[in-house]
Amino acid sequence: MKQISKWFALGCCTLLIGCGDKETPPKKVDIDNNSSGNPLTAPVDYLGAVNKAKKTAVKVLDVASVTQAIQTFHANEDRYPTTLAELVSTHYLQALPVLPTGMRYNYNPANGVVKVVK
Repeated sequence: MKQISKWFALGCCTLLIGCGDKETPPKKVDIDNNSSGNPLTAPVDYLGAVNKAKKTAVKVLDVASVTQAIQTFHANEDRYPTTLAELVSTHYLQALPVLPTGMRYNYNPANGVVKVVK
């Protein structure tokens, strides 16, 4: 019986100590994250994040495929193409990949560097 009362007393003390009113630090707001933290807007936040990730992935893949075509052209022709359209006309690309809305290619024919800019 004494053993049970010791455990009961220990449990009560632990419960009382754990129930103290503690100040919680304020949450940090992540500026790059568009999540509001509100469960009601979670589906919208999720879809926005998925859309942003898709745009980034498309942009990276498109730049990689165009860069590969530029490097292949340079290796075969010993010069960089004057325009990106030359990659299509010489059949190094079937067509220039379509970028997300509001983005465009920025190509430098002097060094063969292509970037995607807004």
